Amino acid sequence: MSQNPRPWLLPSGFEDILPARAERLEALRRELLDLYRCWGYQQVIPPLVEHLETLLTGVGQELELQTLKLVDQETGRMLGLRSDLTPQVARIDAHRFHADVPNRLCYAGTVLRATADHYGGSRAPFQVGAELFGVDSASADAEVATLMIESLRRAGVRDLVLDLGHVGVFRALLGDVPLSPAGETLLYRAMQRRAVGDVREALQALAAPGAVQEQIVALLQLSGERSALDEARRLLPDAPAPVQEGLQRLGYIHDQLAARFAGLRIQIDLAELRGYRYHTGPIFSAYTPGSGTALASGGRYNDIGAAFGRGRPATGFSLDLKQLIAPQQSSLLERIWAPGGSDPALATAIADLRRAGRVVIQSVNASTTDDVAEARALACQHMLAPQDGRWQVVALP
Repeated sequence: MSQNPRPWLLPSGFEDILPARAERLEALRRELLDLYRCWGYQQVIPPLVEHLETLLTGVGQELELQTLKLVDQETGRMLGLRSDLTPQVARIDAHRFHADVPNRLCYAGTVLRATADHYGGSRAPFQVGAELFGVDSASADAEVATLMIESLRRAGVRDLVLDLGHVGVFRALLGDVPLSPAGETLLYRAMQRRAVGDVREALQALAAPGAVQEQIVALLQLSGERSALDEARRLLPDAPAPVQEGLQRLGYIHDQLAARFAGLRIQIDLAELRGYRYHTGPIFSAYTPGSGTALASGGRYNDIGAAFGRGRPATGFSLDLKQLIAPQQSSLLERIWAPGGSDPALATAIADLRRAGRVVIQSVNASTTDDVAEARALACQHMLAPQDGRWQVVALP
């Protein structure tokens, strides 16, 4: 093996988080976890590594290509580095909590992925999210979607577009149509491309009845404002009851979010199948105008814990905290420079400022001759100086 001529370079998709951005990330992490706590969500911290079969059980199988693997030196068993926290949280709900009541859990931590989710993206997202287990209701879906939008607003994102869909509507329309793995994949990809001809061809290959074919194709037209739900009822009058229930649930979620967030643009899209093999009901993603990458996404994924012996209704969301904090937007908090020395009055002033949450950097350079130059070199905006017989914070001259 040849020696790396530049060993300081990081692998593609990984990065150092430098002080200004790290400071902002940590502050936002605390703010979001405090927000979730106020809504009754309890924080859990799953391990970074688990047995591979645990991470890939059930819905986790979709994550296999994204999971980095290693061998446990103690047992010889295969381990996996988590690429998503949701399956771990589902395991915790299934095995650590036994009461048959709603359970609200939240988390914040790094996940590792074999490839980035999008070009230029991180392979080590800092995932923050919340999950609500034990309730299958429109109110639970609306609560989680509300918390997701509130999270983005706490991060300073104001101009949002919410994409709102329902995977269960598509599933219900397919009904008893037998789906081979290859045929299902073909149909899914055609739906994602919004290609009517390809969708029809895929449905014909699956021998779907003509009425089902027309209903599925109709989904491609059903997008836009809330009126798209009324149009869906008009175009799908003979659809199964779960379809009508799904449309009603989407209407409730839409109305709850529109009432809470004035100016929020909500886009109904019944052909959106993001996470089709994972989600079972309403799904939602938040974007900024002109961006093709979601800032946050979530939805319903009932029975996720069944593989762990306790399947329960579940809905949740997650976001990558690093994606919300652009390097060029980060700046250090206000920093105050203080001279060195053992003056008791100076020590008291520094301690009081630090107790109040202010950042004070005291000089440890015995050879300092220019206090202002040192303060500027340390990115301080203010300094402690003796005025009127006591130490006071003053602006750098």
